Amino acid sequence: MTEASPLVFSRTAGPDPRSGHEQVVFCQDRSSGLRAIVAIHSSALGPALGGTRFYPYESEAAALDDVLHLSQGMTYKNALAGLDHGGGKAVIIGDPATHKSESLLRAYGRFVASLSGRYITACDVGTYVADMDVVARECNWVTGRSPAEGGAGDSSVLTSFGVFQGMRACAEQLWGDPTLAGRRVGISGVGKVGAKLAGLLLDDGAHVVVTDVSEAAVAALRSAHPQVDVVDDTGHLLDSGIDVYAPCALGGALTDDVVTALSKGGVRAVCGGANNQLEHPGVEQLLDEMGVLYAPDYVVNSGGVIQVADELHGFSFERARGKATQIFETTRQIFTLAQSERVPPAVAADRIAERRIAEISRLRGIYLHV
Repeated sequence: MTEASPLVFSRTAGPDPRSGHEQVVFCQDRSSGLRAIVAIHSSALGPALGGTRFYPYESEAAALDDVLHLSQGMTYKNALAGLDHGGGKAVIIGDPATHKSESLLRAYGRFVASLSGRYITACDVGTYVADMDVVARECNWVTGRSPAEGGAGDSSVLTSFGVFQGMRACAEQLWGDPTLAGRRVGISGVGKVGAKLAGLLLDDGAHVVVTDVSEAAVAALRSAHPQVDVVDDTGHLLDSGIDVYAPCALGGALTDDVVTALSKGGVRAVCGGANNQLEHPGVEQLLDEMGVLYAPDYVVNSGGVIQVADELHGFSFERARGKATQIFETTRQIFTLAQSERVPPAVAADRIAERRIAEISRLRGIYLHV
């Protein structure tokens, strides 16, 4: 940065020894109050693409842990979505309701710009289309912008559509027919993605039960879909006779205790929009042992990143929706590989993603004179 710039890199880390990240950048602008971390996990398939999460983390260490996990997940998500993008993510530390401002978002945009296209950002928890329009005033590497600014708009549209496609694949695997008609689906978290997923499921003939800590979110959903049932919390949701559980809030929803409750409650599948649903390594194995089919989150919730990636080529909703429809087939392939290799679906998904990353990385060793 030049001396005249008020923006300061507090520090830039090299490859993180805990996760193998290519680059982790800590960003700070005292005048606007910006404190952010950008993590680039891999650029093997192309520039890292992933959203910006604005959240009141209890500490910088908690924020770092989250951004490392989220960016690694984006590497695998983008690989399985068939995109020419690596994985990256950013977090802004603070309460978006009180800390978000034009100056903070523009300062953040300058930090993203300083990475010269190695990282392309978009919306995530706590950030919205209008925020990306502000960030883009300082940076060219921004997606998830408003249609008025040439963007795709709300990426939750295709995120929820992709989760629905993954759920259809679960239904086919379990019951032989790719429909949720007549099934009881429980959704935890009815924000941007969960509410749209509920609408898709109702249109498919499913019975939907929801819970959310936000009374306003539940009220908005009930206003649009009064036939939806509401329960007090996730515990009651898992005990309400659902066939499929869809975690659509923050990560870490699948703990050992939750998996045990799923099994006891007769839940047959987990397929939701939240990122990083497994609380720790080994939960995927426990799900498999308990007979609960798990559709890996980074596979089924990739519709949003497919949508924002399409902006980089001049956005076409129909083209992006067509790509998101392929989530159904990708999920089917994962289930098939899991059965043939006798591993949990999460392991099968990782293997498919890693295979593509390795193959394309080798291909890019071919010299091209341009």
